[in-house]
Amino acid sequence: MPKPYPKEFRDDVVRVARNREPGVHLRQIAADFGISESCLTNWMKTADVEDGIKPGTTAAENAENRELKKRIRLLEQENEVLRRAAAYLSQESSGKMTYPLVRELAEDGIPVTVTCRVLKIARQPYYRWLRQPVTDAELDQAYRANALFDAHRDDPEFGYRFLVDEARDAGEPMAERTAWRICSELGWWSAFGKPKRGKAKKPGPPVHDDLCAVVDKHGVIRHEFKADGPNELWIGDITEHRTGEGKLYLCAFKDVYSNRIVGYSLDSRMKSRLAVAALNNAVARRGDVAGCIVHTDRGSQFRSRKFVRALNRHHMAGSMGRVGAAGDNAAMESFFALLQKNVLDRRTWATREELRIAIVTWIERTYHRRRRQAALGRLTPIEYETIMTAPATQAA
Repeated sequence: MPKPYPKEFRDDVVRVARNREPGVHLRQIAADFGISESCLTNWMKTADVEDGIKPGTTAAENAENRELKKRIRLLEQENEVLRRAAAYLSQESSGKMTYPLVRELAEDGIPVTVTCRVLKIARQPYYRWLRQPVTDAELDQAYRANALFDAHRDDPEFGYRFLVDEARDAGEPMAERTAWRICSELGWWSAFGKPKRGKAKKPGPPVHDDLCAVVDKHGVIRHEFKADGPNELWIGDITEHRTGEGKLYLCAFKDVYSNRIVGYSLDSRMKSRLAVAALNNAVARRGDVAGCIVHTDRGSQFRSRKFVRALNRHHMAGSMGRVGAAGDNAAMESFFALLQKNVLDRRTWATREELRIAIVTWIERTYHRRRRQAALGRLTPIEYETIMTAPATQAA
C-alpha cells in the first residue's frame, strides 16, 4: 500500500487548484503535481469540509474528540490518585512517606508523572528511591529535595540560600552547602542566576561528520556530490524572501542523483520544525530511504535535537560542511538562485499565501517537469528518474 502524501503537499496542491486560471482543468493541475484527477478531487472535497464550505466532520473536530477522551481518562487517573492518597496518608504518622503510594498506583496503571503532579512531589527523588534500597540518609535527602522543589516552584527567582529558608519553614532544615548540592544535581537554578554570555552568535559545532569531503593529491579538501542511484545522497538548505506580511522561509532537500526536490516545507518562522517537516515530507514521498546521506550546513535548524532524532528515526546518515565554506553546499545554492531569478524577484509579493502558491507551482510544474538540465542529458528531473531507474528495476 503506497504511503499517503504529506499534508503540506496536499494543502499546496489544493491552493493551486483553487487559484487556477480560468479554463485550466483539474486534470492539468493533477498532471503537473504527478497525481490522479480523482485524488485531487477527493483532496478538494476534504478541504471544503475543513474550511466550512461543505458540511461534515473536520479533522480538527476529530482531533478535539480524541483530546477530550484523553483528558477524561487523565482526570479519572488524577481523581484516583487523590482518593488513594487521602486514604493512604490518613494512616501515616508523618504524612510524608508517599513514594510507596506512587509505586502502588504505577502498578495499577496510573503513570508516575500523573501521580507526582497531583501530589506535587518531584519525580527524580522517587526514581532514586525506587532503584535503590531506602536508607535514612536517602530518605532525608528526598524530604529535603521535595521541600526545595516546592520552594523553587513557588519562587523560581530564589537562589539556593533563599530556598534553604523556605525549606526550614516547611520543617526540613539543612545546611546551605547541602541545599546547593541538591539544587545543582537537579538543575534548580534561580531565574536570574545565570547571566547571558553575549549577543553575538557563532556557528555551533557539527553534530555529524562531513561524509562528502575528499582530499585531493594537493591536500585540498573538496566536495563531490555524486550518486549512483536515487535516495543515496540528499542535500538541504533554507532560504527566505520578504512579503508584505513578513518573511516566508523555504527548506528544501534535493536528490543529487536526479536534481529533484524530493521534499520541502514553507513557514513564517525559521525554527527546527521547518527542517523536520521538510525531511518528513521527503521521506513520505520517497519511501525507502534507509542509509541515505543528508548533507547540510551547520545551521541551528539542522543541528537541533529534533532534526537529529528525525534522521535517526528514518535510519538516515547526517553530514555537515565546514564553517564559512559556501562551496560545500553549492549544488543547493544553485537551485535557490534559479528560484530567486524565476519566482522571487519577478514581482513584489503582498502575502505569504500567494508567494507560497508561486513557489510550489514553479517547483512541481516547471522545475520538475519542464525545465531540462544539461547535467541530466537535457532531461527533466522526473524524466531522468523515470528513464534511468527503469532498467535497474527490471534487472532486479
